[in-house]
Amino acid sequence: MRRVALTAALLGIVLALAWRLLGSTQVGDSPAAVSGPATIDASKYATLQEAFDAVPEAGGWVKLPPGEFRIQKPLVLSRANTRVEGSGAATRIVHCGAAGEPTLVVRPAQFPEDRKARIWRVQLADFRLQGDPAAVDAQRGNPASGDGLLAENVDELYVHGLSIDHHGASGIHLVNCTEDPRIADSIITYNTKAGLWIDGGHDIVVSANHFEENGDAVRCLDSFNLTMTGNNLDDHLGNGVVIENTYGSVVSGNMIEECQGAAVVLDRDCYGITISANVIADDFGGGVDLRDAWGCTVSANTFTITAVRSIRVGPDSGRIVITGNNFSDSHIGGKRKREGKPNEATGIVLEGTTDVAISANVFAGLAGPAIQADAKCRRIAVTGNVMTDLHRAAEGKPKSPDIDLGKSSETVVEHNLGD
Repeated sequence: MRRVALTAALLGIVLALAWRLLGSTQVGDSPAAVSGPATIDASKYATLQEAFDAVPEAGGWVKLPPGEFRIQKPLVLSRANTRVEGSGAATRIVHCGAAGEPTLVVRPAQFPEDRKARIWRVQLADFRLQGDPAAVDAQRGNPASGDGLLAENVDELYVHGLSIDHHGASGIHLVNCTEDPRIADSIITYNTKAGLWIDGGHDIVVSANHFEENGDAVRCLDSFNLTMTGNNLDDHLGNGVVIENTYGSVVSGNMIEECQGAAVVLDRDCYGITISANVIADDFGGGVDLRDAWGCTVSANTFTITAVRSIRVGPDSGRIVITGNNFSDSHIGGKRKREGKPNEATGIVLEGTTDVAISANVFAGLAGPAIQADAKCRRIAVTGNVMTDLHRAAEGKPKSPDIDLGKSSETVVEHNLGD
């Protein structure tokens, strides 16, 4: 019995060792000699590109050491089932080229010849991509560089914990990354075009990122099913979030502050999108601008000290619900927190739109009326709203009605409360 037990134990050890040898390879193994994924220690290679090229067909884990790595041309990763992981901000890849090229490119190896080629399951985590500090305009990035990360035809891309800054184009640019891209927990700053630019994505998650002082923070074009939640957007030189030709999406739980443009723009055949539970504060170009949006909901947002049209619904938009939002200045019970500073707040402007329901909102401390509509608007229902302390900018001047629908047609205005 003891002999059988000993034999079984030895057999188990042999099988375990065989499994480890067959299932993975270590640094220095020839990728051509193995079939399984590899662990690549990039510190053992002369360049980062050599380390990327050492990843076998089956994929692997590339470990980037701390240090500053200055490159003249893009790093290219073309293996599926691969994770590239750095040492946090201590791993810094600096683009020093002047040809407007990206810092890091992820795409299939056969992509130039076969535009339909795809790779799957690439993960990028915990390192920094930077434009050349010597060529950086502090406000707009390094004009000589291109995108920080350009990913083309990559499905199930996962970006986590990256720092991407000072690039002449966008921080992250996704092109036809159609299946399930995820951008999470990263900080994306001082890039000239956009922090994140998405062309043709599906089922997208953008969550818990910081975007600061890019051109626009996020642009999502020709896509569907964007879920953008829990991000912080601050001080952008353009707009906060721009969504075009996209449907079935949600922008929720974000802080969007002090953009030079609008906080959120929906344009070019958007439909079925919800903008909800965001704080939209002090955006100089307006709050939510529905330029071409249909069947959309704007609900439970807080618009504070937004001096230019907290919500605008344009003539190419309709079938809109606006409910449960708060429009306010800095009033804090008997005084204003920002007295003597820019403190104006605004409400809703309707221009040539149809089929809009506005209900259960609070409008307080606004410079003008709560709601304005032009003569081309029709089928507007305004019910159950609360209004107080309006027309603050019209002291000593004639005041328009709190709800000013003018000559718009087929309207219902009832059960609203005002001073």
